[in-house]
Amino acid sequence: MAGNLSQIQGGIYLDNYPYSVGITLILKWGQRFYMDAETIKLTRRDSLAVITLNRPEARNALTPDMISALGQAIQSCKNREVRAVLISGAEGAFCAGADVKDLLAHQEQEGAEAVSSHLREMADELHREVILGIRRLNKPVVAAVNGIAAGAGFSLALCCDLRLASSNARFLMAYANIGVTADGGSTYMLPRLVGMGKAMEIYTASQPMSAEYAQELGLVSQVIPAANFERHSIEIATRLSQGPTIAYGQVKALFERSWDSTLEAQLDAETDAISQIALTNDFQEGIKAFTQKRQPWFQGN
Repeated sequence: MAGNLSQIQGGIYLDNYPYSVGITLILKWGQRFYMDAETIKLTRRDSLAVITLNRPEARNALTPDMISALGQAIQSCKNREVRAVLISGAEGAFCAGADVKDLLAHQEQEGAEAVSSHLREMADELHREVILGIRRLNKPVVAAVNGIAAGAGFSLALCCDLRLASSNARFLMAYANIGVTADGGSTYMLPRLVGMGKAMEIYTASQPMSAEYAQELGLVSQVIPAANFERHSIEIATRLSQGPTIAYGQVKALFERSWDSTLEAQLDAETDAISQIALTNDFQEGIKAFTQKRQPWFQGN
């Protein structure tokens, strides 16, 4: 059984990665760890971490506590033994965005100023801990969109490196339907994926998009039949976790910096990256396997 479990100042630690009070951490045979915060579940399948949004009665709509737990789950995936991450939702939905009923309750009980403050706090934590957390992970993060992805759920999917969609998935910007601006990094990611004009069209229309149409736009890498979606999405993410994950992480960082970089600066960054990668065991294994005409066995080091 890997990792040391200890109680330190009210927090639970595994392999030096903290989990806040209120989250149950259970060691399970063959999985390394299992985190259960009721609405966020984190499991390990060898080198693949699987994060499941688990509030099916509300189509996995986000609450402040859920955002906090999701941020902690993402932080735990910095563990070097995790080489890829899969994010999905429970029971036929990915994420319906923020819980609008919760927002309405705040407005009725405390007024518009309280709602404004509440939204600021939610958005700030979503952005700092979840969106930036995913973008800064030096490993591939896959969104397995198994149903509705609306509002902040749509944004969450967009910030992942790859998006797989079930044939019954639906994508909905949703924000304009309640007269609110977009968040979750969607105003950054969406125009970069589909162009400024199409992004504005998607926001103003705020109508559901089918998985097939999302694939046509380049928002989705693959559309998988619903009956086989869970199995195939795990297989795809597992293959990624067994690949040259240091190189994946380096290229992710190179892509990220390219938006604000000159060609000359980007070429310099590529030179630095490829010279550093040459020192890794994965690169040594890759060139040996190529010359020996066999499949490489990458270990993420």
